[in-house]
Amino acid sequence: MNQSVDLIVIGGGATGAGIALDAALRGLKVTLFEQNDFGEGTSSRSTKLVHGGVRYLEAAVKHLDLEQWKLVHEGLRERKTFLRNAAHLAHPIELITPLYKWYELPYVYAGLFLYDLISGRATLGRSRLLSAKTALKRNRAIDPDHLKGAVSYFDGAFNDARMVIALIQSAEAAGAHVHNHHAVTELVKDPEGRITGVRVHDTLAGTDTQYAATAVINATGPFTDTIRHLDDPDAPPLVETSSGIHIVLPARFLPSPLGVMIPKTSDGRLLFALPYQGHCLVGTTDQPAALDEHPPVTGEEVDFLLEHLNHYFALKATRDDILATFSGLRPLIASGDHGSTATLVRESEYITSPSGLLTVAGGKWTSYRAMAEKAIDCLLAAHPDLTQTHPCTTADTPVIGSRASREVVMKQLADQGLARQAEHLYAHYGDQSVFIEHHARSPNDLKPLLSDPPITRAEIRYTIQKEYVRKPLDFLVRRSGLGLVEREKALTLLPEVLELMNEELSWNRVSRKSMENEAKQLLSTSI
Repeated sequence: MNQSVDLIVIGGGATGAGIALDAALRGLKVTLFEQNDFGEGTSSRSTKLVHGGVRYLEAAVKHLDLEQWKLVHEGLRERKTFLRNAAHLAHPIELITPLYKWYELPYVYAGLFLYDLISGRATLGRSRLLSAKTALKRNRAIDPDHLKGAVSYFDGAFNDARMVIALIQSAEAAGAHVHNHHAVTELVKDPEGRITGVRVHDTLAGTDTQYAATAVINATGPFTDTIRHLDDPDAPPLVETSSGIHIVLPARFLPSPLGVMIPKTSDGRLLFALPYQGHCLVGTTDQPAALDEHPPVTGEEVDFLLEHLNHYFALKATRDDILATFSGLRPLIASGDHGSTATLVRESEYITSPSGLLTVAGGKWTSYRAMAEKAIDCLLAAHPDLTQTHPCTTADTPVIGSRASREVVMKQLADQGLARQAEHLYAHYGDQSVFIEHHARSPNDLKPLLSDPPITRAEIRYTIQKEYVRKPLDFLVRRSGLGLVEREKALTLLPEVLELMNEELSWNRVSRKSMENEAKQLLSTSI
C-alpha cells in the first residue's frame, strides 16, 4: 500500500479536478484518479457555454421555483469568476435570439432583462431589443423570412476540454498527484466498515495498486452510482443520465462571431449555435440515455437538431454538411419518476455514506468551483482529523495558462518565430504556450503539420510530456480539439501522433497497433 494521503478524489472531469485544486490549495495531500483521460466524458462534450441558465430562469419565474432561481443566481456569480480566472480559455459572447412573432419580443426581452438584473455587477453586457434589419446586419445566419426582430444578450463561452487540463495542472502545481487511465476498482475498508483507501487498476500498464487515504470523494458524474455501488451494492440511484448531442458544421453556416440562441424546441429546451474553433457548433438534445463511456449519436437526434436549426437559419444544413458529431451524458439528480430529463434541475448534492464516502453529484460546468468549495467544506466538517492550512482561495486563483496577459504571451511567441501559430497556441495553452518551443528537436518540429489548425510536432511532444497524453485521442480530441470538430483532419494527423507517441512513450508493436485501432474506431463512430 502506498503512503497515505488526506484525500483521494475519484473522477477527473470538471468536478473532480475542481475539488482536487481546492483541496490542494487548502494544504491537503490529494491524489486524483480518472479511469479514462481527464475530461474524456461529459466535461469535454458540453455546449461550451459559461452561463447562469436562461432556461432555468424561465422555469423559476413560471413556477415560482426557488431552487431554479438560486441556481441561476449562483451560475451568474460564478460565470464572472470563471471568465476572470481562465482568461485564455473563456470569454464573453453575444448571442442573438431571432423572433418571428410580435408578442415574443417583449416576453423574451423581459426575461433577458431580468437575467441582466440578477447578474448585477457580474454582468457581461446589457440585453437589447433589435429590429429585424439590425439583427440581420449583425448576424447573417438568421433566416430573414417573416423575422419580426431579435433580442441580444451576453453569456460566456469556453473550451471545456482545455479547462479540465488547466485545472488538473493547477492542482498538480499546488501539490496534488494526478493519474489518468487509472480506474478505481475497490473501496478498501477497515473492520468497522470505514473507507481507508482504494484499489486502482492502471488500464495501460495492466497493474493493480492499493492507496491509503483518510477520506475519499466520488466525483464521477454519470458514473456516480457505479462508485456508490462499490461502497454499497444496495444504494438507491442518485443520478439519471440524459444524452446531449452536438453537431459541427462549416463556418459558412455562422459567418459571425455572435452566437444564436434558438428559444423554443419540441422538448422544451433551448438550442444554441455557436462559433467554436472556426466552426459552427450546434446543440444540444436532452433524452434519457443508458450509461455509456462513449454514448452514441443517433440519427433521430441529428435530425432533431437540423430541423430546428433550419427553421431559424437562412442557409439550410443537411447531414452531408456535418463535419463531426459528439454526445455527452448529463448527470442529473434523479427525479424518481423516470420521466423527461429536460425538466430536471441541475442542482448538486453532497451525500456522505456510513462508510465515509462523500459523493458529489449533479451541477454544471459553470458552478464547478462553487461545488468544489462546498465539497471540501463538507469533507472537513465530517473529518475533524483533517486540517486545512489555508482558507479556500479558488475564487481568486487564476488557473495555469491565465497568469500572464495575452499581449505578453503573443509578443513572446512572435519573438520565438511562432507568429503564425500564436493565435492557436494562446487559445489552447495560454501563457504555457511559450514553453512549446523547448520541445522542438529540430526546426521541422516547429513547422505546421496542417494548414489549419497549425499543429506542430513540438506541440504534440509538449502535450505528451506536460499534459498527460497517453493515448492518441487524448491529444487529437481533448488537447487540440481537432477530432471534436473535424474528424477527417484528425484521421489525417493520426499517423504523425502515433509516431511521436511511440518515440516518447516507447510502445511495443502490439501496443502501437492497439492504440491505432482504438483511435480509428472511435473517430469513425462516437467520441
